[in-house]
Amino acid sequence: MEKVLEVKGLSKQYKPGVYASQGVTFDVNKGEIFALIGPNGAGKTTTIRMISTLLKATEGDAVVAGHSILTEPEKVRENITYLPDEAGAYKNMKGIDYLKFMAGIYAMDAATAAEYVERGKEICGLGDRLKDKIGGYSRGMARKLLIARAIMPRPALAIFDEPTSGLDIINALDVRRLLKKLASEEGMSFLLSSHNMLEIEYVSDRVGIIAKGHLLEVGKPQELIEKYEAQNLEEVFERVVKL
Repeated sequence: MEKVLEVKGLSKQYKPGVYASQGVTFDVNKGEIFALIGPNGAGKTTTIRMISTLLKATEGDAVVAGHSILTEPEKVRENITYLPDEAGAYKNMKGIDYLKFMAGIYAMDAATAAEYVERGKEICGLGDRLKDKIGGYSRGMARKLLIARAIMPRPALAIFDEPTSGLDIINALDVRRLLKKLASEEGMSFLLSSHNMLEIEYVSDRVGIIAKGHLLEVGKPQELIEKYEAQNLEEVFERVVKL
């Protein structure tokens, strides 16, 4: 099976003996949704930022679509999009202008940029509200615009931190179904991080549980539930991080 992401012993050391993450190893296959979950301060965000080339790894490596984050970070950035939980958009811009602006950054030519914009319009579902300034959007509307921005260029790997943050139940369900559809029908791969265990259990093909900087468990949600004789992924999470 083709691997879009291979993480090999990835570590971030801030001072001697103090690691935010240490020896993290996992992979993400083409068309797979992989969730990295853990308590606050577990090292998941640090790991994601290293993979996204926003932080430089102290040890190990990660390979995205055949490119090393250490030696080819610019090539890695060409193959990923990253949407952090705290991401925002330019409030004085209209929604449609923001999509056009971002498409111009992603695309190599005008025709491709126009294709990305049309795709972004369809994904966000904001209709005529795209003519309004982003400053007038609800948090949920802004989040849907940002999700559309991240998906519209069809990256090899889309990295989302709390993908449905700020969305109501109906819109969150729409986003989860969209991610599953993109993975299964278009072969897009996703690396997610979320505190919403219901969401992770529903949308993810595999889950990695990280605590105190170490990846402690990797598996399919249902397999982990059976392994730990749990009722749901929340109970698995609790049992793993308390071991």
